[in-house]
Amino acid sequence: MEAARNHYFGDMGVMLSRSMRHVFRSMDTIITVCLTPIAMMLLFVYVLGGAIQAGTDNYVNYLLPGILLIAIASGVSYTAYRLFMDLQSGIFERFHTMPIARSSALWGHLLTSLVSNAISVAIIILVALLMGFRSSAGGLSWLAVAGILTLFTLALTWVAAIAGLSAKSIDGAVGFSYPLIFLPFISSAFVPTSSMPPVVRAFAENQPVTSIVDAIRSLLAGRPVGNDIGVALAWCVGILLAAYFFAMRAYKKRV
Repeated sequence: MEAARNHYFGDMGVMLSRSMRHVFRSMDTIITVCLTPIAMMLLFVYVLGGAIQAGTDNYVNYLLPGILLIAIASGVSYTAYRLFMDLQSGIFERFHTMPIARSSALWGHLLTSLVSNAISVAIIILVALLMGFRSSAGGLSWLAVAGILTLFTLALTWVAAIAGLSAKSIDGAVGFSYPLIFLPFISSAFVPTSSMPPVVRAFAENQPVTSIVDAIRSLLAGRPVGNDIGVALAWCVGILLAAYFFAMRAYKKRV
């Protein structure tokens, strides 16, 4: 049992190393994921921030959680792309002729998404600090923020896996991310939901991004989180479990 477990994790480590080498050989994936959210952060803080009533003197503090979620939603599209390309090249079938765990190739892509998105998030936070972002959060609050972002990344990565394993074209594989990137705009990520028309407000307050953004924002500000963190975790876990189920079905069907 112990030997089988070690063998499984060893296989995942090899696949993670393979996938990460692809990322580091083509750093434009991380650069592209960072550029658009950073450009949006610059635009909203320095151009539009003065006209937006967010109830805070430091708009970058208010804006940052939503920007991080947009970066993650953009970053997971590369997981779908890499999975699609591996399927087209037949590399999965070649891997399965070897004495390795069958799901290790899939997990290699998923773990790569976690690592590459963590790098993107760190870069964006550094830029935010240069723009004046400040946090009174303690160590435990920062760990909670990291945990929520990790869970959110893992949930969306499984969604990306469904797209990458099911798509018939590259456009189909990466196109799923566009609604995910757009979702933070109809949430509390950029403005308080109280400023929205009733129908839009009802949608914004009952979709996953708002609770996740509000929980992260409260943690970074050192304020009580309230029910937001429970709702945020419930959304992330629910999406993760549902996406995992359908992704594994698609994986078994295609490979």
